[in-house]
Amino acid sequence: MKKIFLQIVLIVLSYNAFAQDFSKNLTTAKSSYSSGNLEDARFAMQQMLNDLDLAIGKEVLKMLPTKMESFASNVKNDNVTTNTGLTGVIIHRDYGTGDKLINLDIMSNSPLIGSLNAILSLPFVGNSGDGTQKTVKVQGYKGVLQKSVDTETSKTDFTLQIPLNSTLLTLTVPNSNEADVLKMANGIPVSQIAKMIQ
Repeated sequence: MKKIFLQIVLIVLSYNAFAQDFSKNLTTAKSSYSSGNLEDARFAMQQMLNDLDLAIGKEVLKMLPTKMESFASNVKNDNVTTNTGLTGVIIHRDYGTGDKLINLDIMSNSPLIGSLNAILSLPFVGNSGDGTQKTVKVQGYKGVLQKSVDTETSKTDFTLQIPLNSTLLTLTVPNSNEADVLKMANGIPVSQIAKMIQ
C-alpha cells in the first residue's frame, strides 16, 4: 500500500512540475512577444513544444506492450529524447537480453520518411529479388521488412520500418524469423501511437 501511495505522489509531483514549466514558458512567450522580443518568445515556445513532446513520449511508452512474445521489456532502459535537431521526439524501449535484444524505436519528424514512402509507393523497389527486403502490412499500415543473414553464424536479423505520417516506427529483432517479427509488430498498438504522436 505504501508503494502505491508513493507512486501516486511521484506521478502527481511530476505532472505538477511539467505544468509549472509549461505555464512558465507560456507566460515568458506571451510577455516576450508583447514586448517585441521575438527571439525570447520563440525560445520559450520551443521549450513548450519540447515539454509537450516529452509528455507525449511518456504517454506512448505507457501504451507499449510489456512483453514481446516471451521477452519482457527492460523498463529501466526506456527513454524519451526531445529536440535532437533533426527530429521532434525519439521514444525507445527494448525487450529481452544479450543476443536476443529486441529494440523498438519511434521517431517523430523522421528524415527517413520521404525515402521510405518512395519505396512503399513503388512495389518493384519495395520487394527485392533476393528476398532481403519486402513490403508488408501491419494493422493496415504498410512497412518495409528487411532481412540480413550473418554469413558466419547463419543468424537472421530483421528490421521493420513503418511510417506513420511523419513518424517512423522501427522494430529490430535479431536471430528470428519473419512470422515472429510480424507477430511482435501486431502486438504494438500502432494506430493508437499514430494518433498520439501526430
